Amino acid sequence: MELGTVLTYIVLYILLELYEVEWQKAHTIMGMLARMYQWYQKSAFLFLLMHPTLYFGIYFVMLTHFNGYAVALLSFKAADVLTKMFLIKKVFIDQSLDKEMQEALFTPIGSVLPYIGIVLYPFFIFMALQ
Repeated sequence: MELGTVLTYIVLYILLELYEVEWQKAHTIMGMLARMYQWYQKSAFLFLLMHPTLYFGIYFVMLTHFNGYAVALLSFKAADVLTKMFLIKKVFIDQSLDKEMQEALFTPIGSVLPYIGIVLYPFFIFMALQ
């Protein structure tokens, strides 16, 4: 695939990832979960719609005919969203957290951590389109 097309997919993905980072951003994982739970409370479907990179991943897997790197990207994104949903259920619905998990969720996260996907996932896009 030509370089312009590859860069277009990478830039599109970065923009979608920045959108997700912005609406989820908080100082702790618990803060992030609380922001996500606001959308989840309205509708689990709406919560899923707030993750456009997941849908990008599905499209990308089909576009690349199930390329291994594209499947890896989708797998990581799906695991990310499912983990968030699991934690939301555990924290806000079941309210069943052990002490160690509570401490981990309230530990401050660095300002760089939410942006890791912007660095990591474009690599998979680039490799899948080679």
